[in-house]
Amino acid sequence: MELVIGNVVADAALLRPRGVAATLRNESITFAELDAEANRMAHALRGLGVERGHLVSWWTGSTMRSLFGVLACARLGAVFAPLSPAIGPEEARTVLDYVGPRLVVTDRERAEAARATGLDTVTVDTEAAHDLAALSRSAASTPVATSVHEDDPHILYMTSGSTGTPKGVLVSHRATYLRSSPGAGTFGGAMRGDRGVLSSFPLSHYGGWHYVIEAWLHRTAIHLVPHADAGHLHAALSKHQPTAMYCIPAVWERVLAEPGDLTCLQHADSGTSTVAVGLVERLRARAPQATTTVLYGSSEAGPMAALRHWQITAKPGSVGRAISPGVLVLAEDGEILHRGPTLMNGYLYRPEATAEALAGGWYHSGDLGEYDDDGFLYITGRKREIIRSGGESVAPVEVEEAIRTLPGVADVAVIGLPDECWGEIVTAVVVPEAGARVPDLADLREGLAPLARYKHPRRVVITDAIPRTAATGQVMRSRVRAELLARGTQPATP
Repeated sequence: MELVIGNVVADAALLRPRGVAATLRNESITFAELDAEANRMAHALRGLGVERGHLVSWWTGSTMRSLFGVLACARLGAVFAPLSPAIGPEEARTVLDYVGPRLVVTDRERAEAARATGLDTVTVDTEAAHDLAALSRSAASTPVATSVHEDDPHILYMTSGSTGTPKGVLVSHRATYLRSSPGAGTFGGAMRGDRGVLSSFPLSHYGGWHYVIEAWLHRTAIHLVPHADAGHLHAALSKHQPTAMYCIPAVWERVLAEPGDLTCLQHADSGTSTVAVGLVERLRARAPQATTTVLYGSSEAGPMAALRHWQITAKPGSVGRAISPGVLVLAEDGEILHRGPTLMNGYLYRPEATAEALAGGWYHSGDLGEYDDDGFLYITGRKREIIRSGGESVAPVEVEEAIRTLPGVADVAVIGLPDECWGEIVTAVVVPEAGARVPDLADLREGLAPLARYKHPRRVVITDAIPRTAATGQVMRSRVRAELLARGTQPATP
C-alpha cells in the first residue's frame, strides 16, 4: 500500500463519513464533505495548469480552505508550499522568488502583494468568478486521475532561521504519514478519547500539519484556532472539549495564565526542546486526567525523541529517549544525529545544504546533547551557539535554565559577545518580573554558584522582551546578539 496523504481523508470518508474532520471558529466539516471539497479543488487547480511536481504557494490567513488545498495538491502530486500569514510583502517576495511556484493561492488581504511578484496568482476568498473557491464549487467531486508515489514530495516547510536566506524543507508523502501515524506520532499509540485534537500551530508550520494529519489518521477532528492566544484556545477548549492538545511551553504559559477548564484533556503535551518541570506540574494540576509527553523533533526529521509522562519527574530537563531504537546518536562533538524513514527529501534548490545536513545518511540537527547513564537525552545548546570564553565552551541553554530559577527573572537569553581578553563573554539578556527588583550582575553570579565560574555571565542586559520564533518559541540568539552589537559592547567584569 502506497502511503500517500491524499488517501488519508478518502479512507476516513469511507469509514466515518459523518464524523467531524475539522473545525475553525463556527465552521465544521465532516470527512465526507472534506473529501469532496478536496476533489473539487484538485480539479480546479488542474484547470489552472497545476500538475504533478508543480509547487503551489499558499499564502492566506486562517481558513478551512487550506485543508482543501493541502489535500488537493496531494491528490494531484503537486507540492503544497504554505507561507506564514505573518510575513509582509517584502519577505513574501523573497520567499516566492526562491520557491518559484507554478501558482500562488492567496486571500484578498495579500492579493496585491502576491500579484506584484509577477507570478500567476489566484484568490480563494472573494466573489470573483475566477476565484479558486468559485472554480471549485463548479468542479466535479469525483477523484482526479493522477499517479502519485509515496516518495514524492507533498509539502514544503520554510525554515524559521533569522539569516534572511530562505530554505525550504521538502517532505515526502511517506515521511509525513509515518511521522503522524499511531504509534509514531505525538501520542505514542492510540489516542485516548474521540473529541479531537486542538492545534495551537499555524498552518504554515510543520507542527500545524503534523497535528492535522495525526488527527485524521486517528479519524478524529482537528480543531483549529485563528490565533494561538489564550482567548481563542480557551474558547475552543470550552466548545469542543478536545481529547488532546500540544503547545510549546510559551503557549502553555498563556493558557495557564488565564482561568478556564482543562479537565477535558487526556493528552496535554509539549516540547521543541526542554520543558520545565514546574510547567508540567501546573499542567497536571489544571488537567488532572491528562498525560504529558515532551517531544523533540524538527521539520527536517519529524519526531526524534520523547519523554513520556511517567519519566518526567525522574528525568527533569530531558527530552527523553529516541522514538525508535538506533535512530538517534551523538557525533564526537556532541551534535545530535538522526536517521530513518521520516527524514526530509532535502532542501529545495539547495543541494550543498542538503548534502551537509544529510551527510552519511544522518540528519545533522545542529543541536548539541548528552546522554545520562540511563540513555536519556539532554539538549545542551546549538552547535553554532556554543560560547567560547577563555578557552572554555559554554552551552547557553544550561546557563539560561539556571538563571530562570532565580528570583525576579521572567525570561532570559544567554549569548556570547566578542571580547579582546576572553574571546567571547557570557552575556545574560534578562526580562525582569513585573514589580520585582531588577537583578544585576552580582545577583546573577551569586545565584549561579553551582555552575562553574567560567559559565557565569560577565555582563547583564535588561530588556522588555526576548525575541523568539513565532511557531516554536525558540530564542532567536543571532538576533539578540546582532541587536546588542549594534548598541555597542561594554567592558567585561573580571
